[in-house]
Amino acid sequence: MEVHEDASSVILPDSELGTTAPSLRFSKTCLKNVFSVILLFIYLLLMAVAVFLVYQTISDFREKLKHPVMSVSYKEVSLYDAPGIAFYPGKARLLSCKHHYYDHIPPLINPGQPGDIECTTQRINYTDPFTNQTMKYALVVQGPRDVKKKELVFLQFYLNGTDQDFSAIDYLLFSSFQEFINSPEKAEFMKDCESSYSGWKFSGGFRTWVKMSLVKTKEEDGSETVEFKQETSVVNYIDQRTKPRSDQLFFVVFEWKDPFIQTVQDIITANPWNTIALLCVSRQICLNINSCINITKLSFSNIYTGVKKVILAVKKKSFKTGLTEHTLLKY
Repeated sequence: MEVHEDASSVILPDSELGTTAPSLRFSKTCLKNVFSVILLFIYLLLMAVAVFLVYQTISDFREKLKHPVMSVSYKEVSLYDAPGIAFYPGKARLLSCKHHYYDHIPPLINPGQPGDIECTTQRINYTDPFTNQTMKYALVVQGPRDVKKKELVFLQFYLNGTDQDFSAIDYLLFSSFQEFINSPEKAEFMKDCESSYSGWKFSGGFRTWVKMSLVKTKEEDGSETVEFKQETSVVNYIDQRTKPRSDQLFFVVFEWKDPFIQTVQDIITANPWNTIALLCVSRQICLNINSCINITKLSFSNIYTGVKKVILAVKKKSFKTGLTEHTLLKY
């Protein structure tokens, strides 16, 4: 009977151990589920951030392609390529034309009378490019070159009579007088210039001082266009001559404003290689996140298994110790 009682007492701890096993399995399953949900949430969050960065990168790249940045640079020169100045005097007549330096224009001698024409000039007739019917007469004059010495061209025109209420002379500027001289088709050259460049006017009874600046624009196809900007100042001419009421004098001065040629071009700041590199980095980050999550899950499983083994070993040791003490007490 004592042996039977001892046997029953030995079986009792095993039954207690069996009742705790389902609890351990339930605790392990619960922790694994909770941990998996947390990892899934972190993974989805990081993936959302990575997808947003990729989307933002592609959007920025497309936006930069659509809206290039305008770049402005300046090149300093001491000598310009002499521009061409095309005058359309109508009935007016050129009285004098001289080159002066350092902004100094000597006093007029016999204004209204023919003087020295020391400029290089060329007269040309061509068909109006807009009507193709009207013939136009132009007087083309070589403009100033030496910006360091403040070279200027001073011209005087005379109009003996007009039936109009206002008197003015039209002119336009083009980039190179030498190109005009070398052109075999000067009429076509002037038609192209009139189609490409803007025209201006200067009035009679005044001295109009024109300061020019040159702007070059580089197009997307690699071509280059030239544009003149002007700053104009007008001074009233005090005419002390005895003259008919319809008599008009025109004075105009052309000078370079500064020695800087402005170059404008559109620059696309979007770099496809940077975008591709960022996309590759984002992909690598996603792969690293996935690897880290797998390693973390494996580490958690190993840690949990190790803890479980330790707990079972401790319980077995406690069970054996308790069994020995119980047996000794029985005897």
